[in-house]
Amino acid sequence: MSNDSTAKTLIVATLLCVVCSVMVSWAAVSLKPLQDKNKVLDVKKNLLVTAKLISATEKSEKVINEAFSKIETKVVDLATGEFVDVDPASFDSVKAAKDPKANYVIPATEDIAKIKTRAKYEKVYLVKENGETTMLVLPVNGKGLWSTLYGFLVLEPDTTTVKGLGFYQHGETAGLGGEVDNPAWKALWVGKKVFNDMWKPVLKVVKGNAASGAEHDVDGLSGATLTSNGVTGLIQYWTGGNAFGPFLAKWRAGGAN
Repeated sequence: MSNDSTAKTLIVATLLCVVCSVMVSWAAVSLKPLQDKNKVLDVKKNLLVTAKLISATEKSEKVINEAFSKIETKVVDLATGEFVDVDPASFDSVKAAKDPKANYVIPATEDIAKIKTRAKYEKVYLVKENGETTMLVLPVNGKGLWSTLYGFLVLEPDTTTVKGLGFYQHGETAGLGGEVDNPAWKALWVGKKVFNDMWKPVLKVVKGNAASGAEHDVDGLSGATLTSNGVTGLIQYWTGGNAFGPFLAKWRAGGAN
């Protein structure tokens, strides 16, 4: 067959496409376990950084896993606030939130995080020192402008004082909503109070700068009002009565065991 033949050109192009497709498929399948492992490691690292247990520059898998192994992970029934006998290692709340048998459909009037559904159960992470819990780490998520933000809210054992807030996954605009990752902005959350005197979630991101000494307000993200509102929504939802509220109330009463 002549090299100038149209048929030969088409055959070569088809074979090349088939070979490339097989190579791409092989790479996607063979690398998936490594990708999943790195994703889990990244979530652990974000939690540890948010709780200030490791530095943001830490890359060692050994160091991250050793630090994380000192955290007690439990699963909570959000409706009752009670711990349940579910293996935290095998429980995936993101998948459960999409499973009609394992999720809770959030009524529109309650859905201030704009997530529509959540898992009935959620993990909580107890950071301990000499047997005493020094921090509670709550997974949180909610809609920003372009994406769902997934992260962690770290509280002192009084359940209202913020120790940290960080996100490990989102698709907000770099330089605008993406400033949720700015260390300077995240530092503003430390010491803020989640609840008012009636234990109602009131912590919020305000437009512009928060007043000096305002314990329930955090500076807004410049040019990112909808992302700021999304962060307010997710904080108030997950600390409210329709999410971790019952668990936090039991913890304050000494009954979350």
